[in-house]
Amino acid sequence: MSNDLLNGIISDIEKQIDTLNTTKEQENVGEVFYLWDWVAKISGLRNVAYNELVEFEWGWVWIALNLEEHYVWVVVLKWFNTIKEWQIAKATWKTLEVPVWNTLVWRVVDALWNPIDGLWEIKSSEFYPIERVATWVMDRKSVHEPMQTWIKALDALVPVWRWQRELIIWDRQTWKTQVAIDAIVNQKGQDVVCVYVAIWQKEWKVARVVEELKSRWAMDYTIVVSAWASAPASMQYLAPYAGCAMAEYFMFNGKHALIVYDDLTKQANAYREMSLLLRRPPGREAYPGDVFYLHSRLLERSSKLNDELGAWSMTALPIIETQAWDVSAYIPTNVISITDGQIFLESDLFNAGQKPAINVWLSVSRVWWSAQIKAMKKVSWTLKLDLAQYRELAAFSQFASDLDAQTKTQLERWKRMMELLKQWVFEPISVEKQVASIYAWSKWFFDKIEVSKISKVEKELYLALDEEKTVLESIKKDKEIKEDTENKLKEVIKKIVELNK
Repeated sequence: MSNDLLNGIISDIEKQIDTLNTTKEQENVGEVFYLWDWVAKISGLRNVAYNELVEFEWGWVWIALNLEEHYVWVVVLKWFNTIKEWQIAKATWKTLEVPVWNTLVWRVVDALWNPIDGLWEIKSSEFYPIERVATWVMDRKSVHEPMQTWIKALDALVPVWRWQRELIIWDRQTWKTQVAIDAIVNQKGQDVVCVYVAIWQKEWKVARVVEELKSRWAMDYTIVVSAWASAPASMQYLAPYAGCAMAEYFMFNGKHALIVYDDLTKQANAYREMSLLLRRPPGREAYPGDVFYLHSRLLERSSKLNDELGAWSMTALPIIETQAWDVSAYIPTNVISITDGQIFLESDLFNAGQKPAINVWLSVSRVWWSAQIKAMKKVSWTLKLDLAQYRELAAFSQFASDLDAQTKTQLERWKRMMELLKQWVFEPISVEKQVASIYAWSKWFFDKIEVSKISKVEKELYLALDEEKTVLESIKKDKEIKEDTENKLKEVIKKIVELNK
């Protein structure tokens, strides 16, 4: 071997030695000690934080939820069947984050924001943590701006304001989901991004909701997060937090957001299943002791930012399903105490044909008038009390053999209002039109109309107002009924009533 060749080899070796990184890198590594039903027990991991991501040697992700002296209990999010005992896992010093971006609108994703709609992969350069401290109270603004749902019974009786947490509650098959979906559909053109979180819903039901939203062009401003009934409990537990992170992104970046949690009863059940598998001590109804905190830290993130931060908001419509009208159960009472108001949908009213079947006795909005425009306040300020009296009087009249004329007149008037509050699905009615119809009832114009004709007269009134235009435009602009507007409205109502006597 020539000296030149030998010197070249020596020079290359010296360069590799000089550039060799001899810095020791310490990794927090452990082994899977126990494995059962999407839960793993790992020994050897040190300095792991609560909710920290634990990475499996092939890249699968777990979340550390139980921290013991010698072991760490983690919940597996996906590909559980590929994990074996004694396999290696290591800490990542990271918490779970989800991608956020405007391009996620119109997509259907799972709790980890993997697309499940068969479309292209989701890519984003920005991420938000699924767990986040709620906005500080000094960064918030007080109630002053309504979030109009264009559902008559809600806007008139149980109004919702921006950043409110308004609970929708009662037994199954009472249109709880439909009320929330109608609220999403009716946000079209109002500069609101909607997030619908489906927890433990059947795949066909979620697909039907998506198709309904697409057919009404509501998916143009909506994101659907789904943790199907076949998904592991860990994904059902994470889905609301993932959806909340996305809604927060829009709130902090110049848009109003509306998020629907359908429903939190299923999330609590998933959390109970996880907690029992993690060997946490069960409490009331076998739920863990921190189940209240599960929902409070989620719903408290809904807020209205102050003017310095842009005055954007995130409004939440959580849904809770009761069993046999049991509102005093553990989860319903927890969420009722967290939220700012409740919409009770009664089964008896629903079966009697009153849809949406809102129970005016139990339903409440804690800032009622603050969430209504002046025109709606003027025509509906006694409406809730009147309907509550009607229900009591109607129940009494079933056992009375004879009623005086005044009582019969009141019952007939209120029957017309109950008919007026009926609204079929996907039939939005603007607040201006709602004000006009309720005004007509409050001024006794509908007293001479048969109950069976109220729906027909109402539609004719709306068509007449669409042609006249100035009344609706005035109410929309001024937020109140001025004297000249009121006179024009009376003229339109009288013409419609005369034609239908």
